[in-house]
Amino acid sequence: MEAQDQPHLVARDLRRSFKLSSRTIDVLRGVSVEVKRGEAVFLCGASGAGKTTLLYTLAGLERPESGSVSFEGRQLYTGSEAADAKLRNERIGFVFQGYFLLSELTALENVCLPSLIGGKAKVQHAEHALERVGLKDRIHHLPAELSGGEQQRVAIARALINDPTIIFADEPTGNLDSKTGEGIVELLLALVKENRKTLLVVTHDATLAARGDRRLEIQDGLLLH
Repeated sequence: MEAQDQPHLVARDLRRSFKLSSRTIDVLRGVSVEVKRGEAVFLCGASGAGKTTLLYTLAGLERPESGSVSFEGRQLYTGSEAADAKLRNERIGFVFQGYFLLSELTALENVCLPSLIGGKAKVQHAEHALERVGLKDRIHHLPAELSGGEQQRVAIARALINDPTIIFADEPTGNLDSKTGEGIVELLLALVKENRKTLLVVTHDATLAARGDRRLEIQDGLLLH
Protein backbone atom coordinates (compact mmCIF):
# COMPACT_ATOMS: atom_id res chain seq x y z
CA MET A 1 0.00 0.00 0.00
CA GLU A 2 1.33 3.44 -0.93
CA ALA A 3 2.02 5.82 1.99
CA GLN A 4 -0.49 8.27 0.53
CA ASP A 5 -3.17 5.57 0.60
CA GLN A 6 -2.61 4.66 4.25
CA PRO A 7 -4.82 6.29 6.91
CA HIS A 8 -3.19 9.43 8.26
CA LEU A 9 -4.31 8.69 11.81
CA VAL A 10 -5.45 5.41 13.35
CA ALA A 11 -6.73 4.90 16.90
CA ARG A 12 -7.58 1.52 18.35
CA ASP A 13 -9.64 0.84 21.49
CA LEU A 14 -8.78 4.06 23.34
CA ARG A 15 -9.74 4.11 27.01
CA ARG A 16 -9.40 6.97 29.48
CA SER A 17 -10.98 7.64 32.86
CA PHE A 18 -10.79 10.31 35.55
CA LYS A 19 -11.29 10.13 39.29
CA LEU A 20 -13.80 12.52 40.81
CA SER A 21 -13.83 12.19 44.61
CA SER A 22 -14.57 8.50 45.17
CA ARG A 23 -16.02 7.97 41.69
CA THR A 24 -14.29 6.88 38.49
CA ILE A 25 -15.69 8.45 35.34
CA ASP A 26 -15.03 6.60 32.09
CA VAL A 27 -14.48 9.30 29.47
CA LEU A 28 -13.31 7.10 26.57
CA ARG A 29 -14.67 3.56 26.58
CA GLY A 30 -12.94 1.79 23.71
CA VAL A 31 -12.89 4.32 20.85
CA SER A 32 -11.48 3.27 17.47
CA VAL A 33 -11.27 5.57 14.47
CA GLU A 34 -9.37 6.04 11.21
CA VAL A 35 -8.84 9.38 9.48
CA LYS A 36 -7.77 9.59 5.84
CA ARG A 37 -5.06 11.93 4.62
CA GLY A 38 -6.61 15.22 3.50
CA GLU A 39 -9.95 14.52 5.21
CA ALA A 40 -11.85 17.15 7.23
CA VAL A 41 -13.53 15.43 10.18
CA PHE A 42 -15.79 17.15 12.71
CA LEU A 43 -16.24 15.57 16.14
CA CYS A 44 -19.51 16.43 17.87
CA GLY A 45 -21.13 15.58 21.18
CA ALA A 46 -22.67 17.01 24.30
CA SER A 47 -20.57 18.68 26.97
CA GLY A 48 -18.75 15.97 28.92
CA ALA A 49 -19.18 13.36 26.17
CA GLY A 50 -15.40 12.99 25.78
CA LYS A 51 -14.78 14.83 22.52
CA THR A 52 -11.97 17.08 23.78
CA THR A 53 -10.29 14.18 25.60
CA LEU A 54 -10.45 12.16 22.37
CA LEU A 55 -9.01 15.04 20.33
CA TYR A 56 -6.11 15.55 22.77
CA THR A 57 -5.42 11.80 22.85
CA LEU A 58 -5.35 11.61 19.04
CA ALA A 59 -3.05 14.65 18.95
CA GLY A 60 -0.45 13.12 21.27
CA LEU A 61 -1.26 15.41 24.20
CA GLU A 62 -3.06 13.02 26.58
CA ARG A 63 -1.80 9.48 27.04
CA PRO A 64 -4.61 6.90 27.03
CA GLU A 65 -4.81 4.31 29.78
CA SER A 66 -4.94 1.66 27.07
CA GLY A 67 -5.26 1.47 23.31
CA SER A 68 -3.00 2.85 20.59
CA VAL A 69 -2.65 5.90 18.34
CA SER A 70 -0.70 5.69 15.09
CA PHE A 71 0.13 8.94 13.24
CA GLU A 72 1.72 8.67 9.78
CA GLY A 73 2.63 5.07 10.57
CA ARG A 74 4.35 5.94 13.85
CA GLN A 75 3.01 4.85 17.23
CA LEU A 76 2.51 7.72 19.66
CA TYR A 77 3.11 7.31 23.41
CA THR A 78 5.62 4.49 22.89
CA GLY A 79 8.86 6.51 22.70
CA SER A 80 10.24 9.37 24.73
CA GLU A 81 8.19 12.46 25.55
CA ALA A 82 10.85 14.57 23.83
CA ALA A 83 10.44 12.60 20.60
CA ASP A 84 6.65 13.01 20.72
CA ALA A 85 7.03 16.74 21.43
CA LYS A 86 9.37 17.12 18.42
CA LEU A 87 6.85 15.29 16.22
CA ARG A 88 4.02 17.55 17.42
CA ASN A 89 6.05 20.67 16.75
CA GLU A 90 7.07 19.62 13.25
CA ARG A 91 4.02 17.73 11.94
CA ILE A 92 0.97 18.82 13.95
CA GLY A 93 -0.84 22.17 14.24
CA PHE A 94 -3.21 23.16 17.05
CA VAL A 95 -6.01 25.71 17.23
CA PHE A 96 -7.66 26.16 20.63
CA GLN A 97 -10.86 27.84 21.75
CA GLY A 98 -8.99 30.29 23.97
CA TYR A 99 -6.47 31.44 21.31
CA PHE A 100 -3.54 31.23 23.82
CA LEU A 101 -1.72 34.22 22.36
CA LEU A 102 1.00 35.88 24.46
CA SER A 103 -0.30 39.34 25.29
CA GLU A 104 3.09 41.08 25.14
CA LEU A 105 3.91 39.76 21.66
CA THR A 106 2.64 41.07 18.32
CA ALA A 107 0.62 38.92 15.95
CA LEU A 108 3.78 38.26 13.94
CA GLU A 109 5.79 37.27 17.02
CA ASN A 110 3.02 34.97 18.26
CA VAL A 111 2.91 33.20 14.90
CA CYS A 112 6.70 32.77 14.93
CA LEU A 113 6.74 30.98 18.31
CA PRO A 114 6.43 27.33 17.12
CA SER A 115 9.27 27.89 14.65
CA LEU A 116 11.45 29.27 17.47
CA ILE A 117 10.89 26.02 19.37
CA GLY A 118 12.18 24.27 16.26
CA GLY A 119 15.31 26.43 16.41
CA LYS A 120 14.73 29.03 13.69
CA ALA A 121 12.34 31.97 13.49
CA LYS A 122 10.43 31.74 10.21
CA VAL A 123 9.54 35.42 9.92
CA GLN A 124 8.75 35.33 6.19
CA HIS A 125 6.64 32.21 6.65
CA ALA A 126 4.79 33.95 9.50
CA GLU A 127 4.11 37.03 7.38
CA HIS A 128 2.80 34.81 4.58
CA ALA A 129 0.61 32.83 7.00
CA LEU A 130 -0.90 36.02 8.40
CA GLU A 131 -1.53 37.27 4.88
CA ARG A 132 -3.31 33.99 4.05
CA VAL A 133 -5.66 34.45 7.01
CA GLY A 134 -6.45 38.03 6.01
CA LEU A 135 -4.31 39.90 8.56
CA LYS A 136 -1.63 41.42 6.35
CA ASP A 137 -2.27 44.87 7.82
CA ARG A 138 -2.41 43.70 11.46
CA ILE A 139 0.87 41.83 11.85
CA HIS A 140 2.38 44.33 14.30
CA HIS A 141 -0.71 44.61 16.51
CA LEU A 142 -0.85 43.15 20.01
CA PRO A 143 -3.64 40.66 20.84
CA ALA A 144 -5.48 43.32 22.90
CA GLU A 145 -5.71 45.44 19.74
CA LEU A 146 -7.40 42.63 17.79
CA SER A 147 -10.98 41.37 17.82
CA GLY A 148 -11.77 37.81 18.90
CA GLY A 149 -12.07 36.69 15.29
CA GLU A 150 -8.74 38.32 14.42
CA GLN A 151 -7.06 36.65 17.41
CA GLN A 152 -8.35 33.27 16.25
CA ARG A 153 -6.98 33.98 12.77
CA VAL A 154 -3.58 34.66 14.35
CA ALA A 155 -3.89 31.30 16.16
CA ILE A 156 -4.65 29.58 12.84
CA ALA A 157 -1.62 31.22 11.22
CA ARG A 158 0.48 30.05 14.18
CA ALA A 159 -0.81 26.48 13.66
CA LEU A 160 0.34 26.63 10.02
CA ILE A 161 3.83 28.08 10.58
CA ASN A 162 5.73 24.76 10.53
CA ASP A 163 3.68 23.42 7.60
CA PRO A 164 2.05 20.58 9.58
CA THR A 165 0.34 17.69 7.83
CA ILE A 166 -2.59 17.67 10.26
CA ILE A 167 -4.43 20.37 12.21
CA PHE A 168 -6.42 19.76 15.38
CA ALA A 169 -8.94 22.43 16.42
CA ASP A 170 -10.74 22.34 19.78
CA GLU A 171 -13.95 24.41 19.66
CA PRO A 172 -12.24 27.07 17.50
CA THR A 173 -15.48 29.08 17.26
CA GLY A 174 -16.53 28.69 20.91
CA ASN A 175 -15.65 32.28 21.91
CA LEU A 176 -16.98 33.89 18.73
CA ASP A 177 -20.36 35.06 17.49
CA SER A 178 -22.00 32.80 14.90
CA LYS A 179 -21.09 34.87 11.85
CA THR A 180 -17.43 35.24 12.85
CA GLY A 181 -17.30 31.57 13.81
CA GLU A 182 -18.67 30.55 10.43
CA GLY A 183 -15.94 32.59 8.77
CA ILE A 184 -13.26 30.87 10.87
CA VAL A 185 -14.52 27.40 9.87
CA GLU A 186 -14.66 28.42 6.19
CA LEU A 187 -11.08 29.67 6.47
CA LEU A 188 -9.88 26.45 8.10
CA LEU A 189 -11.59 24.31 5.47
CA ALA A 190 -10.20 26.42 2.62
CA LEU A 191 -6.64 26.29 3.99
CA VAL A 192 -6.61 22.54 4.54
CA LYS A 193 -8.14 21.85 1.14
CA GLU A 194 -5.71 24.19 -0.60
CA ASN A 195 -2.73 22.43 1.00
CA ARG A 196 -4.24 18.93 1.28
CA LYS A 197 -3.87 18.86 5.03
CA THR A 198 -5.93 16.74 7.38
CA LEU A 199 -8.29 18.50 9.78
CA LEU A 200 -9.95 17.33 13.00
CA VAL A 201 -12.33 19.78 14.66
CA VAL A 202 -14.24 19.47 17.92
CA THR A 203 -17.47 21.49 17.87
CA HIS A 204 -20.85 21.49 19.56
CA ASP A 205 -22.35 23.25 16.51
CA ALA A 206 -24.04 20.69 14.22
CA THR A 207 -24.45 23.27 11.45
CA LEU A 208 -20.70 23.90 11.30
CA ALA A 209 -19.98 20.17 11.54
CA ALA A 210 -22.00 19.58 8.38
CA ARG A 211 -19.31 21.49 6.42
CA GLY A 212 -16.75 18.71 6.81
CA ASP A 213 -16.20 15.52 4.83
CA ARG A 214 -17.39 13.46 7.76
CA ARG A 215 -19.07 14.02 11.09
CA LEU A 216 -18.42 11.77 14.10
CA GLU A 217 -20.69 11.79 17.15
CA ILE A 218 -19.38 10.82 20.57
CA GLN A 219 -21.78 9.93 23.36
CA ASP A 220 -20.90 8.56 26.80
CA GLY A 221 -17.35 7.86 25.72
CA LEU A 222 -18.26 5.92 22.58
CA LEU A 223 -18.43 6.86 18.92
CA LEU A 224 -21.90 6.37 17.45
CA HIS A 225 -22.04 4.53 14.13
